[in-house]
Amino acid sequence: MIIQRMTTALNGVAPLANLGVIAVAGEDAANFLQNQLTNDVSLLGMDEARLAAWCSAKGRMLASFIAFKQPGGDILLVTSRDTLPQVLKRLSMFVLRAKAKLRDATAEFELYGVAGDAQAKSPWHLRRDGDTAFVSLYPADGVARSLAVVPAGSAKPEGAALDPVQWAWTEVRSGIATITAPIVEAFVPQMLNYESVGGVNFKKGCYPGQEVVARSQFRGTLKRRAYLAHSEGEMAPGQELFPASDREQPCGIVAQAAKSPDGGWDAIVSIQLASVDDNPITVGSGDGAAATLSPPPYPLLADI
Repeated sequence: MIIQRMTTALNGVAPLANLGVIAVAGEDAANFLQNQLTNDVSLLGMDEARLAAWCSAKGRMLASFIAFKQPGGDILLVTSRDTLPQVLKRLSMFVLRAKAKLRDATAEFELYGVAGDAQAKSPWHLRRDGDTAFVSLYPADGVARSLAVVPAGSAKPEGAALDPVQWAWTEVRSGIATITAPIVEAFVPQMLNYESVGGVNFKKGCYPGQEVVARSQFRGTLKRRAYLAHSEGEMAPGQELFPASDREQPCGIVAQAAKSPDGGWDAIVSIQLASVDDNPITVGSGDGAAATLSPPPYPLLADI
């Protein structure tokens, strides 16, 4: 049985020290990223952003990005700070003869999450207020949210202070997981519903792992999807999940987790579809804390 939960709406501005920025400069920047990421970068407009994954040759997600263009020509990739050094080093190896240069631009910006953003539009829309870029994100329990990318030294967005822990909870409730160190190479994009939230373009050209990602979608082989979960026990990325029918055989993995203001922990989990109704699942081991599931807060794109 899938259980729906009531949640608490939060509003305010939270600093996001967990995120960093990779800048890609040069006349071939868009073409280079077009050949590496799961989403279309070549047609990226100045008023939009893209959610995208970077995958291994086996289609497993090495990183996730929110990508958008700067007026000066750079393309910025907002990503998890704990994977940024390795991703920057490895991604740079593929530049070869392309006229593109990658750098760690984290120190050039300050990142904020804005919950209850009255100006937020549809997800991945980008608006600018001076030099600050606001990327509209997926809402969390009806609360509009944006990612603010502010040049270092500029004024932060207006609003009450919001605890980053509370912002992390809104991230979980949005149902869109960010790839962090504990889950690198754990999922193909569809296991985190990326194709359903604008993170995969099946009409663009090739990229690492493209055949695996396309085959998963078009041959009806999707066996894992992302759901929301709640537990009174602590949850953390990388923990295994176990179904009620078999406490020794894992059926999924925690992708992202945060403390809930209503008590307990909420998480995004990637779980075998066959185990979705096999509640309660347990976290960490067969005799771990119980967790209940609820559907993702957006419709899923059906496999074809």
